Amino acid sequence: MRPLRYSINVTLDGCCHHEAGLPPDEESMGHWTALMERADALLYGRVTYEMMQSAWRKPAGGVWPDWMEEWEIPFAEAIHRAKKYVVSSTLSAVDWNAELVRGDLGPAVEHLKQGSGEGLWVGGVTLPLALADLGLIDEYEFVVQPVLAGHGPRLLAGLRERIRLEPVERREFRSGAVLQRYRPARVAAEEPHPA
Repeated sequence: MRPLRYSINVTLDGCCHHEAGLPPDEESMGHWTALMERADALLYGRVTYEMMQSAWRKPAGGVWPDWMEEWEIPFAEAIHRAKKYVVSSTLSAVDWNAELVRGDLGPAVEHLKQGSGEGLWVGGVTLPLALADLGLIDEYEFVVQPVLAGHGPRLLAGLRERIRLEPVERREFRSGAVLQRYRPARVAAEEPHPA
């Protein structure tokens, strides 16, 4: 069974809007490129899919735009060619190497996880909340930005139950951002208290 990983940039005050943190730099884009290349497929909700497609789909002429920095191109290439699954009840069709995920979310994602490989990667805000509530996320990776946004969508706001996490990795970027990776903690069975 392949793991489902959730990765996102988040500010110190918990905002996970894509424009709230630091602008991307060569080091951070290298990290996200490696993540994209490691994933067997990407899992998006409609909003994230459409946002990523508008930013990173290769133009019809096959040439990346002039505004794109040289160090952004490996990420653009990796996300452009990645297999994508899109969870949406409003879209009737998708392209950009994507297919729609229909039906009950839990069984549909469990089915995707049954495949072999390195793992699936989920991004965004709304879909990861639903997946966390279902207990389907195997790894959480937050790139914590040294910014206080003061507004915007909050990381996993509305989570139904607390999820205890165990640290797996911590790494600092030159920008001051800190990567923090966690897995859900395995809770030991409660031992009976002596009478």
